[in-house]
This record gives sequence, C-alpha cells and structure tokens, in this order.
Amino acid sequence: MTRQQVFAICFLAILLVLVYQVYTFFRPFLMPILGAMILAHLMFPVHDRFAKLLRGRETLSASLMTLGIMLVVVLPLVVLSVVLADEAINAQKALAAWIESGGIKRLPDLIAGLPVVGGTIHDVLHRAGVSQTNIEEKLAESAVTLKTLAVQQGAVLAMNLLELVLNFLIMIIVLFVLLKDGRAVVKTLHRIIPLQPSHKNRIFARVDKTVRAVVKGIVITAVAQGLLAGLAYGVLGVPFAMLLTAMTAVVAPFPIGGAALVWLPVSLYLFWVGPAWTGVAMIVWGVGVVTMVDNFLKPILIGKEAQLPIVLLLFSLLGGLAAYGLIGLFIGPVILGLLLTALEIYEQDYLPDESSS
Repeated sequence: MTRQQVFAICFLAILLVLVYQVYTFFRPFLMPILGAMILAHLMFPVHDRFAKLLRGRETLSASLMTLGIMLVVVLPLVVLSVVLADEAINAQKALAAWIESGGIKRLPDLIAGLPVVGGTIHDVLHRAGVSQTNIEEKLAESAVTLKTLAVQQGAVLAMNLLELVLNFLIMIIVLFVLLKDGRAVVKTLHRIIPLQPSHKNRIFARVDKTVRAVVKGIVITAVAQGLLAGLAYGVLGVPFAMLLTAMTAVVAPFPIGGAALVWLPVSLYLFWVGPAWTGVAMIVWGVGVVTMVDNFLKPILIGKEAQLPIVLLLFSLLGGLAAYGLIGLFIGPVILGLLLTALEIYEQDYLPDESSS
C-alpha cells in the first residue's frame, strides 16, 4: 500500500467521523430540515421566475417567498384556532343547556333508539347497574378529573407548543437559505458525489420525479376526500358544511385519523340531533368512500407519476409513516425510488451482457 493510499484511507475515516458527528448535532432538527428541503424543492421553480421578475435579486425573492409561505401556514392556523376555541365554548354551553333541560334523563331512551346496537347497549348498561344517578355522578367525577389533568398537563402542552414553534422557525430559516443558495448547494452535491455524471443525473431526476409525484398524489387525494365528505355534509344538512369540507381536506393527509378526524365527529353530531339514519349514512359514506379514496387513489397517483410498482409503493408509504411520521410519506417513496434506480444502474452498467456470451 502506497503512502498516498494510506493518506486517502485516513482522510476518508476522518471524513466519516465528522459526518457522523454533524449528523448527531442535526438529528434533533432532522424533521424540520427535511420539510424545508421538500418545500424548497417544490417552490424553487416559482422562486426562479420571481427572481427574474425582480431583475435577479434572489435574496429579495427568497425573502418574499419565505414570508408568503409563513403567512399561508400561520394565518390558517390562527383562524382555525379561533374557530375551534369559539366552537368549544359553544359546545360547552350547549352541553350545559342539554343537562339543564333534562338531557341525562332522556339519555337511556336515546341510547335505546340507536339503530342495530341501541338495544344491546341499553341492556348491557342496565345489567351493569348504570342508572341516571350513576351517570350524573360519573359526569361530575369526570369533570373534576379533567380539570386536574388539564392542570397537570399544562406544562407538557406548553413544552410541546414551544417545540412546535421552534421546529417551524428552523424550517423557515432553512427554507430561506435553500431558496437563496439552493442552486449552489445542488451543484456542489452533484460535483462531490463519487459517481459517473450520467448516474448522478439519473439519481437527481428520480428524486425530483418522486417528490413531485408524492406531493401531487397527497394534494389530489386530500382534495378528493374533502369534496366527497363535503358532498355528504351538504346532503345530510350538516351546518358549516363549507368549513368542515375545508377542514377535512386539510387533515386528510394526517397519518393518524386523517379525514375521519372530521367526518367521524360529524356522524356523532348527526346521531345526536337525529334522525339516526343520517349518522349511519355518514359513517357508511366515510368508511366506504372517503377512506377508500385515500387507500386506493393515493398509491395509484404516486405510482403512475413516479413510475414505482404499486405494491412496493404502498409498503414504502406505510413504512415511511411508521418510521418517520408524516414526513415519511416523502422519505419512503424517495428511498424506494433511489434503490430501484441503483438496481437499474447496476443491471445496465455492471452486469455482464448475457446476449453477447
């Protein structure tokens, strides 16, 4: 082994140690950084055109784009928080009025009137010795418990909120940097990756295609779920149908609950106000149509656009969600696409040509 090879091995070892240390530093902020990278990749064509309109002032363009994205994210959250707070107050008033008007006395009859399962639930509660007095006592105990739990969890909630705000600020800062210097970053990465130029071009193209396909699939699926759920809200006479439709589309990509975070409470509301068949119809429509759209349409859209096998794509989406959370919807298909591209490169460039032997 020559002296130059020894130096090369030592340098590579030091480089790997440094990369690992940097990863350790950045690991707590990995999710907001990855989110900023995905946003920057999607918004860069718009930023590029905007910079040309501003006569090449990329820093100004990146600043305006970042401010615009902040407003797009923050303003709906503020409005939604105000609306939810108002609705929570109204719900509390409605519950108090329902109890004062004798709602607890009517509760056994309401339970017995539920279709299919009402009689069974009523008999089970009756055999368990649950009475009107018991229900009132349990409600009072639950109120005290909830108040105590709210006080205990206040500090935890504040810390989680602080972490959420910090991650959002990190994402915004990284997004600005990537919009401003993204072109130079990509050129540097393209230059230092130790692969042939044709291989690097194919890998970069695969990442671009997969990320755009995932975003397109998620957005179209969320809009479709929102519209289908909104159709049911309108037909069944649910109040604030337009707001609920928008909320359904917003929460549809969430890995836990998804669109059911909206349509399931709506079905409970319909059971509450009656007739009971409207609640049943909402549940059947939500499970059979709205949820099925997410299970079938999203893999088809992403797989067609990214040219990934549907079965492997489905596992990459589920595995990405399990491993990384919401950001795993992007990471899983991207890793799958990179693996398939690497296998294609290996097959085409490194395996012997059997036809010539």
